[in-house]
Amino acid sequence: MAFGPNPPPIQAHLCVKGGLEAIAFYEKAFAAKCSFHAMADDGQRVMHANIEMFGSEVMLHDEFPEFGGHVLSPQTRGGAGMTININLPAPTDVDAAVARAATAGAAIVMAPQDVFWGARYGTIRDPFGHIWSFNAALTGRSA
Repeated sequence: MAFGPNPPPIQAHLCVKGGLEAIAFYEKAFAAKCSFHAMADDGQRVMHANIEMFGSEVMLHDEFPEFGGHVLSPQTRGGAGMTININLPAPTDVDAAVARAATAGAAIVMAPQDVFWGARYGTIRDPFGHIWSFNAALTGRSA
């Protein structure tokens, strides 16, 4: 799913500690596919990766403090600064997505539940500190 000259208007670019481990986690937890990754000269850190998941592409890289340290992982910062929301087709998909992520090693932050805006909603924290929410409109209501 390389976007080439027409990337989406907004695209997440995650900074992690342990890029290869993060790719493996996202493959297991979210059925993601890594379409490309390049390693840094040290052979240990991911310089750049493209990961396809949920019909979108997310970019990922390890921390590189030697480049100024202005982009840090949630682990270094002491928590995530945002939530990545995934809209799913059906309310039961929310339960399945949260359960699959938890089985892969994520922490459940908010168990799936029906919420006031007319959706099924649940939230997890991945092992790299990023927060992911899953949302699906309840039948007959818009989310």
